[in-house]
Amino acid sequence: MLPVIALVGRPNVGKSTLFNYLTRSREALVADYPGLTRDRQYGRVKRGERDCLIVDTGGITDEQEGIDVFAKKQVEIALQEADVVFFMVDARDGLNATDEAIADMLRKLGKPVVLVVNKVDGIDSNTVTNDFYSLALGEPIGIAATHGRNVHDLLDRIDELLPVVADEFEEQDPGIAIAIVGRPNVGKSTLVNRLLGEERVVVFDEAGTTRDSIYIPFERNGQKFTLIDTAGMRRRSRVSLTVEKFSIIKSLQAIEKAHVVIYLIDAREGITDQDAHILGLVLEAGRALIIGLNKWDGLNAEHRDFVKKQIEIKLSFLEFAEKHPISALHGSGVGKLFDVVHTLYDSAMTDMSTPLLTRILTDALAAHQPPLVGGRRIKLKYAHQGGRNPPVVVIHGTQTDSLPGAYKRYLMNYFRDQLQLTGTPIRLVFKSPENPFQGQKNPLSDRQVKKRKRLIDFSKRKK
Repeated sequence: MLPVIALVGRPNVGKSTLFNYLTRSREALVADYPGLTRDRQYGRVKRGERDCLIVDTGGITDEQEGIDVFAKKQVEIALQEADVVFFMVDARDGLNATDEAIADMLRKLGKPVVLVVNKVDGIDSNTVTNDFYSLALGEPIGIAATHGRNVHDLLDRIDELLPVVADEFEEQDPGIAIAIVGRPNVGKSTLVNRLLGEERVVVFDEAGTTRDSIYIPFERNGQKFTLIDTAGMRRRSRVSLTVEKFSIIKSLQAIEKAHVVIYLIDAREGITDQDAHILGLVLEAGRALIIGLNKWDGLNAEHRDFVKKQIEIKLSFLEFAEKHPISALHGSGVGKLFDVVHTLYDSAMTDMSTPLLTRILTDALAAHQPPLVGGRRIKLKYAHQGGRNPPVVVIHGTQTDSLPGAYKRYLMNYFRDQLQLTGTPIRLVFKSPENPFQGQKNPLSDRQVKKRKRLIDFSKRKK
């Protein structure tokens, strides 16, 4: 399960700026205006030793009425979800009564809190952070979120702060974990019941019937499975119920736990932008993927061709994914899903020997050499396996940082074809040896200094 970090503090202290920096995105709206963020924003941080989710929240104020009350409720929910809290304060404003009130609330919470003093750019961070020791929340970390100053100190502490949570789901050997994901009311719970052969979860013709991720272990033909029925994920602008907002993080964590994701699309509605966004999250998690085109049996030939063209255009980044038309309600096409799941699971968890991967790399280089960089050819020497689910191939060479994106995609497709991987993405990690003498000057001996001086004097006399 991915641990969660919550960003809390007064309005306009830079929470959204730090959120964007840590997630390497522009998901959170940033402006020099207090109270801009009122809802919770979720993102993923992959810059420390461990992956985690981070939650951006609205600023906490002393107001007891209006929209600030609702924003405060969102903060309270984020604090309930969080494993670690980043309490942000403004170095330029200094310590004030609201900061002290928030600190008092966080101390009662009983969770690890990191005091982050933002906006220390252009001033002495040691001097301004001293004022905040009185909050009794440990040693403050001075940063400048806009420019990334000292944020690496914060990243260094993420791994030691995030708890190692015992996960009963992983301890109990879930077998092949299958997450059913999609927008609301596309038939996820109906598909779960159809796969189980019983009415296990509630099905109702209303969006948002499922509020939490439901884990259902079962056995089929001697093979253990765990079906995960997740809540539908809508656009943030259409999410209003507090409990529905809470369920989004549960769906993201379910994707992380799964071996195979079945993403359901309502074929009658076609491919929406929200479908593409959620599928991007599945791709980022690196999970084997089946795109289930539900309610396919009620479509005419013209509409089916329209949906197929939409997949080619809007989901072109998922060329590896398996596409299957099904009807969760009537069962057509559902019986084949288990065979496909087995194939995808085997591909995602495959073992690849170093000689095999190195031979494939050699064949790829023989077919298409890497480009020249600064007059020197990029050299890729050997490859070995670096992980599973998704399969990770580590390639060692020189100047790998200069390898173009187009050539990386060529290698990715070549490895997938040669390894005959089905329905799963493959990740390539490139490593170059570090030069221990990089940035160091070779000091001249006394003899070399004298020889250099003689040459300079000789060249001056010649002129």
